[in-house]
Amino acid sequence: MKLSGLVKVVSDTEQQLRQLIRRFLPTIDANSCQISLVEGLSGKSWRIADQKVSLLARPQTVQRQQLGINRRREAAALKRCGPPLAPRVILQQAGWLLVEWLPGECVDPETFNACLYNGQLAATMAQLHQCGCSGYRINLQQQFAAYWQQIDRRRLTPRWLAWQRYFSHGNMPTPLMLAPLHMDIHADNLLHSAGKLQLIDWEYAADGDIALELAALFRFNQFSSTQQRLFLSDYSQHGYRDLARLTQQIARWAVWVDYLMLMWFEVRWQQSQDSALLQQGAALYRQFCLPTKFSC
Repeated sequence: MKLSGLVKVVSDTEQQLRQLIRRFLPTIDANSCQISLVEGLSGKSWRIADQKVSLLARPQTVQRQQLGINRRREAAALKRCGPPLAPRVILQQAGWLLVEWLPGECVDPETFNACLYNGQLAATMAQLHQCGCSGYRINLQQQFAAYWQQIDRRRLTPRWLAWQRYFSHGNMPTPLMLAPLHMDIHADNLLHSAGKLQLIDWEYAADGDIALELAALFRFNQFSSTQQRLFLSDYSQHGYRDLARLTQQIARWAVWVDYLMLMWFEVRWQQSQDSALLQQGAALYRQFCLPTKFSC
């Protein structure tokens, strides 16, 4: 987007948010509060701050919808899993979700590894998975179908078509245990505050199998086999107890997570034309789309 276009978007969005504040949040001074842009992997959000409060405003845009983001579903998950694990929902209205801005900095890679090795990450995720379901079930096959309509047709291959048929109509693993899932846990979505971990950016949260969440955690963060065993040993002390069965179920979900990642990278690249996204998904593209001696 050109600079002039971005300036107009920022100006229009600020005006829209100030009108929203005047109507639904009268305790905030809509004229004097500061509204600033916050960039994320899935798109733009906005921080609203005055002397009393600090909020994060997340829009429901066509681009977000194409990525599978639903603010109503996100709000339901946050209300189930809220403080201290997640930010509090302040307002859901007129295509916007406003949540409290949690203080603190996202964890760095060193802290993330420390939380993995001391068991804090596993304990936090077990706490998440013990919250009540939100009522919004994740539907991977529906998401694959939606993503399929948005990818660059010039990149399609016969092998990719075969995988799409498999994932669209194949039998998914039968859930071990249904729970609210965050589905985007990595260092940038974790805050370390007062000795505890908090989760932010719940855009992809929905109810689903705990093993799907753990498969996503392992694949997104490229955990080694040693790191996976360590995490699961700690997790089984707080959450699902049958470690052998959980390990097998995570392995079943792994290929589904890999395909989800491929499709997300492809759709997000279509939206942004950022070549870095294709580079990040290159290994997945070779895995699913280019000829090999293996078939789906």
